[in-house]
Amino acid sequence: MADGTLDAVKKKGFVQCGVSTGLPGFSNPDDKGNWMGLDVDLCRAVAAATLGDASKVKYIPLTAKERFTALQSGEIDLLSRNTTWTLTRDGSLGLNFAGVNYYDGQGFLVSKDLGVKSAKELDGAAVCIQAGTTTELNLADYFREFGMKYQPVVFDTSDQTVKGFEAGRCDVLTSDQSQLYALRIQLSNPDKAMVLPEVISKEPLGPVVRQGDDQWFNIVKWSLFAAITAEELGVSSDNVDKMKSSTNPNVQRLLGTEAGQGKNLGLDDAWAFNIVKQVGNYGEMFERNVGKSSPLGIERGLNALWTKGGLQYAPPIR
Repeated sequence: MADGTLDAVKKKGFVQCGVSTGLPGFSNPDDKGNWMGLDVDLCRAVAAATLGDASKVKYIPLTAKERFTALQSGEIDLLSRNTTWTLTRDGSLGLNFAGVNYYDGQGFLVSKDLGVKSAKELDGAAVCIQAGTTTELNLADYFREFGMKYQPVVFDTSDQTVKGFEAGRCDVLTSDQSQLYALRIQLSNPDKAMVLPEVISKEPLGPVVRQGDDQWFNIVKWSLFAAITAEELGVSSDNVDKMKSSTNPNVQRLLGTEAGQGKNLGLDDAWAFNIVKQVGNYGEMFERNVGKSSPLGIERGLNALWTKGGLQYAPPIR
């Protein structure tokens, strides 16, 4: 079923991308209905690489429970929806993770009125959680490890979890820390809530495709790698036109002035140039959506380039 995804995308003229039902900073429609976010930018990068136009994306909002079925069934070409890469998902669902666009970890959001400073003080707490996520198992493991009990309050969407938290249905909301920062700004008074210091899991989030179509898998993977490589080489949406005249062989291969890299993906040589020109490099994507200049105000941290103490690292384009 997955064979020929690139041909199917070219035939219909757009990429069908599965995103969240609304998570600020990652995938969320603005007041005009335009989708924005770090995950959205990955969808746009794939459209720029394959169709030469980052706007050629149809966004399909999906809950955590719906997302994998939508990809398996062919309803979407690509899932880019704050999804954690795990062995079970990689090995049993017929899916492939195509990299990590955000290194995350699970945490806890509490009301400051609760008076706790650590997750180890949450024995007996009611915990709001989203169904169909890795957070359910992580939560159970953490509380069992420290001999604590909790009462789960389960919702279908992240929006419902934060509304439940604000309405007092639970004492604490648990999710990936990135999601907690996004949900916190939705509260009527964000300053009354805080994210506790503990990070209780590894949550590498990234795009997902169906197994069985290696060409499409490679395209999605290298679309992310191209954005990371561009940041490392100092190529941005502002200077990409000027950088086409660079004498640096790595820049030449990235931007297609040295021919030949595109054919390895079944694309033209401008594939990565189009990504950087229309969407930006990884650093640009991060900063405008979730970084210090965004409402979420998240530090680069683990998502800094490997040259700056982070984990973001791309294999060479050659």
